Amino acid sequence: MRYPLAVTSPPPAASFEWTGEYTAEMQAFLSTHGFIRFRGFAMPAEVQSLRDELSRIESEWVAANRTEVNGIPLKYGVDENGNKFVNRFAFTSLFSPWLHDWLKDPRFEVVRKICGPDFRIGEREKDGVVVNNFLNVPGSNYTKLGWHIDSLRDIFYGKLPQPMWNVGFYIDDSHANKGALRVIPGTHEQGLAGMLFGKRHFMDNEVDPREYIVEANAGDLTLHDGRLWHRVGKATLTGLASQRRTMYMPFLNGEVEEKNEKSRTPFYHKFSKLVK
Repeated sequence: MRYPLAVTSPPPAASFEWTGEYTAEMQAFLSTHGFIRFRGFAMPAEVQSLRDELSRIESEWVAANRTEVNGIPLKYGVDENGNKFVNRFAFTSLFSPWLHDWLKDPRFEVVRKICGPDFRIGEREKDGVVVNNFLNVPGSNYTKLGWHIDSLRDIFYGKLPQPMWNVGFYIDDSHANKGALRVIPGTHEQGLAGMLFGKRHFMDNEVDPREYIVEANAGDLTLHDGRLWHRVGKATLTGLASQRRTMYMPFLNGEVEEKNEKSRTPFYHKFSKLVK
């Protein structure tokens, strides 16, 4: 049985320039639709610094044959030249002093206040700062991501879905031909039944007539409510031209639940091999 999803009318094809100010218009958009995009959050030099840090971390992890961080499995693929690469990074900022310091920039304090006065960035909670590296090549283990809700992972920790925001920073351009983020606007207002049974989590990949494609450029920033149905489509481009890297930062409130090297792998990650 499928439950109807709460949904708003598709939002206008618009985004907001990052100025460091959060206006009433922006707040109304985010409250209504459950997501928002800010253009030009970071400078090209900052984007390149992050790319350089990811290359360094990737080389270290591949050389060490690292399989997980704090109980969270890492996903690897093989590129067209036969080189192993990281498809999904976890707790990334714990391996980069540069990134850890960058997340203390005053711009992220504005982002935190947008999420709510009692929210914090969970560098050591959930999966930490995650980088998704989608690459449409035969050896990739991450070319798309089915419909899902971020907050639902709390069910596997024995609690009801808790408030959270996923803040995405775009390391590469993310347009429809690279797959891009797709959301169903307004579904952050649905009840628990809709979150549980509205779609088959991660298994459903079909186009939804209500979905909205959130296209973004490198250096842009997005926020989406953890209760919002969303997915990532598969790129029509192939090879390096298809690469789409996005860094996601969980903003949380409530009890602090940090993870460490002794943390157990959450049950839902047992199904990660099904996600390609």
